Amino acid sequence: MKKILFFTALLLAAGTPVLAQKKKNKQQEATPAPVVVAEPLTISELVHDFGKIPQGKPVYHTFVFQNTGMDSLKIENVQTSCGCTTPEYSRTAVGRGAAVDIKVGYNSAAEGFFEKSVTVYYNGGETRQLLIRGTVWKTPDQSVPGNAALQVFQKQ
Repeated sequence: MKKILFFTALLLAAGTPVLAQKKKNKQQEATPAPVVVAEPLTISELVHDFGKIPQGKPVYHTFVFQNTGMDSLKIENVQTSCGCTTPEYSRTAVGRGAAVDIKVGYNSAAEGFFEKSVTVYYNGGETRQLLIRGTVWKTPDQSVPGNAALQVFQKQ
């Protein structure tokens, strides 16, 4: 009799985790998994560093926006943090899988480090912020230093 009770208890103990697992699986099946929405666009880079650039020479960089969403992508507006930074872009909507370029120019008139933001507005109120940065070095006042030896030859 003890053996029968022992085996019955053993079978019940072994079967309980299996029943609990089946019950847990049914609960998981009833709860829908959260839907992960893909980003509507992929950007080549968010920050571009021009490095050292000479004063007075404008520089440009093109940011590429790839439409990875389900709908078309339309750049509505691009605003810069300073008048020394100018954007060029197309307002035409692009389809799924297509790309649109935003060319950002910087007028390097001021000497020193700079960091400017560019805010891109797209698809009815969505925004992305881009940054450009670099250091403008002062160009010399003269293109070539004076040569005192020339005066010796001119007197003869």
